[in-house]
Amino acid sequence: MTDTVTPLIAVNDLAMQFARRHPLAERIAGKPQQIVHALNGVSFTVRRGETLGIVGESGCGKSTLARCLVRLNNPIGGSVTYDGIDVLKLEGAPRRNYHRRVQMVFQDPYSSLNPRMTVRQTLAEAIKFHGLRQGAAIESRIAELLDLVRLPSDAGERYPHEFSGGQRQRIGIARALAVEPECLIADELVSALDVSVQAQIVNLLLELQERLHLTVLFIAHDLRLVRHISHRVAVMYLGKIVELAETEQLFSRPAHPYTAALLKAAPELDPSQRSTVDAVRGELPSPIAIPSGCPFHPRCPYVFDRCRVEQPLLTPRSETQFAACHLDALPRAN
Repeated sequence: MTDTVTPLIAVNDLAMQFARRHPLAERIAGKPQQIVHALNGVSFTVRRGETLGIVGESGCGKSTLARCLVRLNNPIGGSVTYDGIDVLKLEGAPRRNYHRRVQMVFQDPYSSLNPRMTVRQTLAEAIKFHGLRQGAAIESRIAELLDLVRLPSDAGERYPHEFSGGQRQRIGIARALAVEPECLIADELVSALDVSVQAQIVNLLLELQERLHLTVLFIAHDLRLVRHISHRVAVMYLGKIVELAETEQLFSRPAHPYTAALLKAAPELDPSQRSTVDAVRGELPSPIAIPSGCPFHPRCPYVFDRCRVEQPLLTPRSETQFAACHLDALPRAN
């Protein structure tokens, strides 16, 4: 998979596994420790200034991918480069600089904010740690950050528990922006918020991206939000990307059966258009025992013999669309 524009982020064949807890009874019985195959060869690029949406069911590896990109998890294989720098080899000052340039905003801002620190203290701590401002300039920067995320000026003197969920998410965004990053990784940024608040936060993110020239990885399971905010979309299934395309191309003509099923299952705003049929049949297989061949084959309506034994590669279907499927093209719906 090639990109004619030099990417800001390039992920190649990234792999991550976790060993599950091994109970004493299983050890005595001689049962092997189970391994969760969270990422299984993930490859993609992100261009400077774009938003890449990453979607998929819960358990497909989206959050693990995000945590690997910011080194909260250390992958067992593959590579991540940022602006030509090998991220997985960084230590010391270069690693701290990378963490300043790439910031993550979490799903639950309350658990990631220190409840004993005011908003002002939280923002000042981030600014001071990276030596970005000194003295009175720190206070000026805090006021600027609160204005950026549309919080009142007196919000700095309050504690996280005094804010609503949407306001806390704005604080989380302000803290990420405090260190002047180039890239934001938003992991299920709005999934815990009411629908009306979700729209406000997503629109804020769009405004900030344009104003600050940010690159964004937007991880979510709500396809409507992803379509609204993303330039391109990567669809993940059991630790792999099964489709990658420009947003409108993917939504209008998906190339992978799983993508088509997700789109069919997405809730419609018009009640008369809502489907009562489960678009993705069966349950997501366990990442401990991933099916042979194409991992989607047990749930695919178009499965044939080759799918059960040979894993498809992510190959081009056009200049801007890639899919990991043995079908040359999906049958068109009647």
